[in-house]
Amino acid sequence: MRHGVRLGVDVGKARIGVSRSDAHGLLATPVETVSRAADGVTDIVRIGAIATELDAVEIVVGLPLALSGNATASTQDALDFAAALADALGLAVRMVDERLSTVSAQSALRASGRSAKTQRPVVDQVAATIILQHALDTERASGKPPGSPVDPTERP
Repeated sequence: MRHGVRLGVDVGKARIGVSRSDAHGLLATPVETVSRAADGVTDIVRIGAIATELDAVEIVVGLPLALSGNATASTQDALDFAAALADALGLAVRMVDERLSTVSAQSALRASGRSAKTQRPVVDQVAATIILQHALDTERASGKPPGSPVDPTERP
């Protein structure tokens, strides 16, 4: 298992959930929900500040795919956002399959007694935590970095 804090990112149209791992890559925990910026800059700057504050070595971004494995309307948005993060922050960024992460997050919050209304502020953080924990578990089981790396130079 590689050493260092990793950030998990769940990209949405309105909000971005952010989570973090411990330095040993054992456990993911929620950090913050960042508002999606219309200018395409403010949100990346905030995630960069979180990465700097936590001394993160890598960012894991959820790749939204349909259950069939095909691209969805959100797939390209997540890929573009990940490329912008890699370009702006100079950190390694990896894309990891996030199928059902938001559904799992909503289910976990409902099971903990949160209503749909009180879930909204934290559901993105929980989804980011699920994405990152899956990536950590995958790396620990396989011995290889999860998902696929993002090359910022391949940005459209």
